[in-house]
Amino acid sequence: MTDLMTRPSRNDDQAGGGHDARSPYGRHRVTYDLPPTHVPPMMVGTPRDPRWMKRIAGGAAILVLIAGGGAGGAYLAEDYLGSSPAQAAAVSAATITETSDLAPIVAKVQPSIVTVLVDSARSSSLGSGVILSADGLILTNNHVIESDGSVSVRLSDGQTVPAEVVATDTTHDLALVQATGLTGLTPVTFATDDSVAVGDTVLAFGAPLGLEGTVTSGIVSALNRSVNTGDEKLSGLLQTDAPINQGNSGGALVDTSGRVIGINVAIATAGDSSGSVGLGFAIPADTATAVVNQLRSRL
Repeated sequence: MTDLMTRPSRNDDQAGGGHDARSPYGRHRVTYDLPPTHVPPMMVGTPRDPRWMKRIAGGAAILVLIAGGGAGGAYLAEDYLGSSPAQAAAVSAATITETSDLAPIVAKVQPSIVTVLVDSARSSSLGSGVILSADGLILTNNHVIESDGSVSVRLSDGQTVPAEVVATDTTHDLALVQATGLTGLTPVTFATDDSVAVGDTVLAFGAPLGLEGTVTSGIVSALNRSVNTGDEKLSGLLQTDAPINQGNSGGALVDTSGRVIGINVAIATAGDSSGSVGLGFAIPADTATAVVNQLRSRL
């Protein structure tokens, strides 16, 4: 059986980063590329269709977790992207697979998780994000916001506000988005990498398949994984068996203290499957916080 690596492809007029959009700080968007680290090659391949890039991988397919409303998008996300905020709230879900002791963690973290939406005349897509500041600075994945289109952020209470991409780091697949007109939000708290061990219980927050407010649980399965999504080569990742799917990108992977230990970025799937098989990957907290500090210093 041939295993494939799946990555939304980018047209030249949809490439993200570096354009002259003005930020709320009165500066141009910052695009910052750190020197790449060496990652052993994992795949070769060619495009299979105009929207999706399929690449052969050794043993698994890597799927970047952005949910699209067009061809290649999950059908639940397609239905959801055409719905109203009231309908969106109606399909909100929370799935816990461990004990009821996790409920207080969910209640603590959920207000700090957002859905990031990108809409254009040609397509719509969504991912997730975490709140960094009370006035609406959001951390998400770069691949969530890299296509052209208007950006908005939906809070856990269903409120949707306009937003703007203010900084990107394509090397680590991270981006900062500033939501407008917000105050009093609850920022996440980040853990440090040395607090994470294989076997730790974790919760994954986000909007898989457009189902906002979803929480799943699992464990840290491995440390220091490297994956190649086709556009990015990411290393030092956390691996988890907490179920995550398209739409989880940019959401939080948290520990049992409610601290963010990683930012969800990709899953491995078998063959042409696009669903979770218990092999998810997250950018570790130390990497995320270092990138955030560097990007914020340039705003």
